[in-house]
Amino acid sequence: MSDPDEVIERITPNGPRRVVATGMLGLLGSLLLLIAVTTPPVSTAWLLFLVAIGAGALWLSWMIWSASAVVLELTREVLREENGRVLARIDNIKSVDRGFFAFKPAAGFRISLHERRPRATAPGLWWRRGRMVMVGGVTSGSQTKSVADLISVMLAERRGDM
Repeated sequence: MSDPDEVIERITPNGPRRVVATGMLGLLGSLLLLIAVTTPPVSTAWLLFLVAIGAGALWLSWMIWSASAVVLELTREVLREENGRVLARIDNIKSVDRGFFAFKPAAGFRISLHERRPRATAPGLWWRRGRMVMVGGVTSGSQTKSVADLISVMLAERRGDM
């Protein structure tokens, strides 16, 4: 019997995707703050709006950059971050969907769970809400495809379809 904690496959965030995702948000935030400083609107409400959205975009850009530095690992028991934070247990997964019309992140997949799990997120990499886990965004499409296929195979083996 093989080790249940052995890493079968990894999803490593794609460097250029990380740069583009964080760069676009950072640029948006910087431009909004620049507009607020150089040509402030007459209304104080609009000025506060520009500053709040600009600061929020810069903050989100930083959150995506730091959260997407983590590698995801698939073992025989769990899909987790390399630091041990569990996204989903394999025995709790009902289905995996990575179809063309599926509601999923870019270059990613959706996992449906049997039981609800608490909300959690790593912006740009994965998020979980209730019975749904989404993986993707700044990830490589080939790596997420292989992980989704491996989870599907593991589910089929557990159901006895194989």
